[in-house]
Amino acid sequence: LNVQGLPLLKPPYGSITAIDLNKGDIVWRIAHGETADNIKNSPALKGVTIPRTGRPGRLGVLVTKNLVIAGEGGFFTAQNGQRGAMLRAYDKATGQEVGAVYMPAPQSGSPMTYMYNGKQYLVVAISGASYTGELVAFKLP
Repeated sequence: LNVQGLPLLKPPYGSITAIDLNKGDIVWRIAHGETADNIKNSPALKGVTIPRTGRPGRLGVLVTKNLVIAGEGGFFTAQNGQRGAMLRAYDKATGQEVGAVYMPAPQSGSPMTYMYNGKQYLVVAISGASYTGELVAFKLP
């Protein structure tokens, strides 16, 4: 961190990368995770448009036929003032974000999926700071 409390390295600070294992080529790379509050709110960056910087962390991902799903590893403050994290889904072929849902705390375990009565569910463990750990389930459309 520099004297303003900002990271010394350029973003992304956390990313998901898709690699073509047959060729060894990087197919796509995206910054994964919202920009940290200390960066978004830094007086040194006032007036600067900052794209999503990603967040460091060791997070498990869930890969399906068409999607890569991963939660964020840190808290951020949303525009409505809520503190939490996002669970994001990316197109497996392109890395384009195709959906995201708010969670009250960061991901703390790998996402998992299951079918029950013909419906698919996604479950992720969340916890952090003073937030007690729990499993959160989402029913997919």
